[in-house]
Amino acid sequence: MSQVAAIEALVKRRHPAAPPTSTGTLARAGRLIFNPGSICVGAAAILSIVGIAAISTTEPGLAVRQGLFLIIGMIAAAVVALPHYVWLRRFSYPLLGFTVLLLIFVMIPFVPEGLVRPRNGARRWINLGLTDFQPSEVAKIAFVLALANWLRLKKNYRRLTGLLVPFILTFIPMGLVLIEPDLGSALLFLPTLFAMLIAAGAKLRHIALIIVLGVSAAPAMYPLLRDHQKDRIDAMVAQITGDTRHADDIGYQGSRAQTLVAAGGLKGVGGAHARDLVVYNHLPEEHNDMIFAVVSARWGLAGGLLAMLTYLLFMAGGLVTAAFCRDAFGRLIVVGVVAVIFAQMTINIGMTIGLMPITGMTLPFVSYGGSSLVATWMMAGLILNVALRRPRYLEREPFAFDDEEDA
Repeated sequence: MSQVAAIEALVKRRHPAAPPTSTGTLARAGRLIFNPGSICVGAAAILSIVGIAAISTTEPGLAVRQGLFLIIGMIAAAVVALPHYVWLRRFSYPLLGFTVLLLIFVMIPFVPEGLVRPRNGARRWINLGLTDFQPSEVAKIAFVLALANWLRLKKNYRRLTGLLVPFILTFIPMGLVLIEPDLGSALLFLPTLFAMLIAAGAKLRHIALIIVLGVSAAPAMYPLLRDHQKDRIDAMVAQITGDTRHADDIGYQGSRAQTLVAAGGLKGVGGAHARDLVVYNHLPEEHNDMIFAVVSARWGLAGGLLAMLTYLLFMAGGLVTAAFCRDAFGRLIVVGVVAVIFAQMTINIGMTIGLMPITGMTLPFVSYGGSSLVATWMMAGLILNVALRRPRYLEREPFAFDDEEDA
């Protein structure tokens, strides 16, 4: 018997597994309720309820449907949380490949419109009858799992050439989502990639070099954007500089959203008055992309800040879960999920208050949409899954590097 095996046997004798008694059952129930992952689940529940209330301001029927989607999402989260997350490793690459095929499928022009119905020139949804399914929502989860699987082995990314695979895993789904076009969802992939690279321990000089190259190349991407995407960027610049010429054309949606945010004041105007304000101002997509404007009008600055604090609570629970996890794959899953939620929240709120161009980005857990709500709840389920698993005895800290490895 090796020395390590002898030590493990000694630890097991001194700390035997709890027998299958009622006390052990209570202990497992306690871990289910009192762990950092449950904080994320609680925050997700609060945000989902806020979303249903905000949607009901102008769309009571859609609020009922959102409640049904919430039940489905919570069931999906429980299903994701039950099996040990290490089982997901073997399915991570096939799942990403399947979602890539779905992203290609929605863009095939001869697919019947009864199956893939274009909306405002975009082909993002597959008609399932009772609801529409958006493959880009699943692509976020598949991307995080596949990237976590690759980055769990330090030999894969500690050299500059080793970053090629992570960027391939990023740019294939990102490019397909951008072609749909869905600029908002496409913007989530790069921040998530960088967050997971940093968490994995990629060399900061490599990441800095890539960021510099990306920022330098960004202006060259502007001519490749579609006309409506350029208009949204121009409208944002006009708003920031105080130019009101576009308030009734390309800047209309942003102008109406900012008006409603300001109208809420400190404490909000209440449900009935908020409904009148939203209807009178003709805010487009008030139940979806612009839901934060409805939240701010109904509950004011206080409500908006509380919503953002709830997101911070979700992120705190996720980061604590990642810190306690000593398995590289599990830690990277949590970091990836937190990065996706944080980036999506930042972009949505930023575009609502005029600090970012409008991209059609939903607000996680709050905006109306079955695919979005179920996918974000599955992400919460992934965090809970990792939080429920105790570190194994003598398991080393992941992403610890020797001086020779950093040379």
